[in-house]
Amino acid sequence: MKLSPIPTNNTLKEQIYEMLRAAIIDMNIYDEDANLRLDERSLSEQLGISRTPLREALSRLEQEGFLEVRPRKGVFVLRKTMDDVLDMIVAWAALESMAARLSVTNATDKQIAALRKHAMSHSASSARADLSEYSDANIRFHQMIFEMCGSAQLKDMAERLFVHMYAVRRRALAENDRAANSVVDHMGIIEALETREADVAARLSREHTMRLHEHVRRAWTKLDARAAGEKNA
Repeated sequence: MKLSPIPTNNTLKEQIYEMLRAAIIDMNIYDEDANLRLDERSLSEQLGISRTPLREALSRLEQEGFLEVRPRKGVFVLRKTMDDVLDMIVAWAALESMAARLSVTNATDKQIAALRKHAMSHSASSARADLSEYSDANIRFHQMIFEMCGSAQLKDMAERLFVHMYAVRRRALAENDRAANSVVDHMGIIEALETREADVAARLSREHTMRLHEHVRRAWTKLDARAAGEKNA
């Protein structure tokens, strides 16, 4: 994890927390070669701070489920178990399905047009060619649906879940041509929103996410074994 020094001021604790949280969310923690251990000395040197405020931020992140402290081993970014990942995907499917349904009624034509414009910035071939850029665009697509659905509570729940889903979606997009398939799925959802078909929009959104569920269930067979190995290392 690489970080930039931050200025010391009255909001130092919050700045440290926000910077670490953003860096963790951006990590590809499900990559087989990911280094999940956080070195306090290295982090404090990169940030230009003492260890006391750093440890306070790390403790807060542990409470929020981003980190785990292993006695005599150190602090590690928490990689979810297979059951946890699958459960998160099911929850996401339910939330976004409802968001799509609500968007049929609440989204303006301008918002839906903006969603189409965003989606059309990538074709199936360009998504394959630049997975990093498309990964960010894909995440933004889903965020836009929650923004236009008209429910602040639903959007808030999705945001709290999504920070743990980011790395899952990013890894999965690089596998089995899922990026190209994602482009096709997105266009179907947009068309349902444009024609104001609530049942179709909800169904397509749910099916899109549940395909991720099926992919992870079948392809990520080493996830729990790897997590167990890390804890015993």
